[in-house]
Amino acid sequence: MSSPQQRLNSVANQLAPGSARQKILAKNPDDVVITYLARTPLTKARKGGLKDTTVDDLLISLLTTVREKSNLDPNLVEDVCVGNVLCPGSAYVARSAVLAAGYPVTAAASIANRFCSSGLLAVQNIANQIIAGSIDVGVAVGAESMSKNADGGAPEMSERITKHPIASQNSQPMGQTSENVANQFNISREQHDRFAANSFQKAERAQKAGWLEDEIVPVRTQIKDPKTGEVKDIVVVRDDGIRYGTTPESLGKVRAAFPQWAPSATTGGNASQITDGAAALVLMKRSRAQQLGQPIVAKFCGATVSGLEPRIMGIGPSLAIPKILSKFNLSKDDIDIFEINEAFSSMGVYCVNKLGLDESKVNPRGGAIAFGHPLGATGARQVVTALSELRRQDKRVAVTSMCVGTGMGMAGIFVSEH
Repeated sequence: MSSPQQRLNSVANQLAPGSARQKILAKNPDDVVITYLARTPLTKARKGGLKDTTVDDLLISLLTTVREKSNLDPNLVEDVCVGNVLCPGSAYVARSAVLAAGYPVTAAASIANRFCSSGLLAVQNIANQIIAGSIDVGVAVGAESMSKNADGGAPEMSERITKHPIASQNSQPMGQTSENVANQFNISREQHDRFAANSFQKAERAQKAGWLEDEIVPVRTQIKDPKTGEVKDIVVVRDDGIRYGTTPESLGKVRAAFPQWAPSATTGGNASQITDGAAALVLMKRSRAQQLGQPIVAKFCGATVSGLEPRIMGIGPSLAIPKILSKFNLSKDDIDIFEINEAFSSMGVYCVNKLGLDESKVNPRGGAIAFGHPLGATGARQVVTALSELRRQDKRVAVTSMCVGTGMGMAGIFVSEH
């Protein structure tokens, strides 16, 4: 039992300037920590190095790497949660891929689908199980093959939905929601292109400097020549969507992708690319990691979600980020890096301006406009990218956030322990 003086000291520490940041930096035995993390290269859908790689093969490749490189006994892995949006029969695929990647029959599997934030939801699901004591060790994955599983948009839904003033908005294509944001919040085509060019330039700098090599593990796969039909073995080692030399002026020459919707500011150059890729993280309690001699890469502090009108779904991070910060009594100045998913430039511009963020802290290696956005993978990929960049900058705290197509925003807080 603590003494009166200890309790007074505790209160004083909580009230002291910077105490909230110090609190999340503190190390406790029950912390949920990340002991290994990695991602595959992100490659152009239907054109890139992973275009002929199915989700199951993508998962098998990445999970095999996790098993081999993490130095963790695979018999200790109790659950694998896979964030995925588009793959038919995804629950079958996830469980089968876990087994084919060399994990024992005792390792369970599940699917998490919250559209663009599915990868982060997978992290939260595994972390919550660890916190609740349901499991001790788990793996969170995000994976998507947009080459093999195209996004067909909303399905046909009942009249009770199509005639509902809010629910019916979920039938709007994503491009339309981008134009809605641009129109409602007066975001010009020039702002779109400037934001997108900045993303490409950051990504170009990061790739040329070799920073991305810290994130990426190679994928051995096969690729088929569309002209000759020849199939050959390849090793995919780098992102292939980054367009070197991109400027606002060059993007300004790209035609509008959705001329049917005002202000027609969204283009193929200032929106996220359709992409294939995956990312994975191993999680457990700090006490368990120390017992097993596992390296502690980072701490997962928590995540939250916030809803909004689907017609302006892109601004979700502007709601989710303040919400997660408030839960930890943090301010934006306490955060070293913000990884905000660049689904569209319209939402990127809005969120940065609305939150008053220092742009140098936002997606310092570029974002989905430059790398691409494999829907189920991005939430996990952002965590891998953010933690790698924190190590490079010798910084500590990152927020990752993304919009969700059905009108939600999700955000999480991670602390690097490099």
